[in-house]
Amino acid sequence: MLYALLVLALVAVDQVVKYLVRANIPLGESIPFLPHIMDLTYVQNTGAAFSIFREHTWILTLVSLVVSILLILVLVRKWITRHVLGRVCLAMVLAGAVGNLIDRALFHFVTDMFQTTFINFAVFNVADICVVVGGIAFCLYYLLLFDKLEGKEHGHDASGAES
Repeated sequence: MLYALLVLALVAVDQVVKYLVRANIPLGESIPFLPHIMDLTYVQNTGAAFSIFREHTWILTLVSLVVSILLILVLVRKWITRHVLGRVCLAMVLAGAVGNLIDRALFHFVTDMFQTTFINFAVFNVADICVVVGGIAFCLYYLLLFDKLEGKEHGHDASGAES
């Protein structure tokens, strides 16, 4: 239940921010957000990260749907991880996948808005942040903490011996 609430909250934030951008910023226009750091720029991205697969929105929609279903199964069935930290990371990735899936299904593009001004980088959105932060955090969790934390949850210590 905690993970469902987290996913719903993150998807809601993503969708509200996207709605506000579509309603208030003309397509292709920018407004200052954080001076010398970031602008809000309304972009309609028909591709994936860095606009790859731009002409294949239906493939991206299908991939987002499949990934979302798999992540739901992983969270519900407690596959891969049972620890709250790992599950929160995966819930963040799920929220990002669902947020962008909603855009692709409704509009056939993803609304992007955050554009860095101090470096040349792709324009991105809240859902993208969820996917990247959740994905990197899960990788770090898996590499650095998985054996220690998952072993304890299954009645084993870090060496694998029963405790």
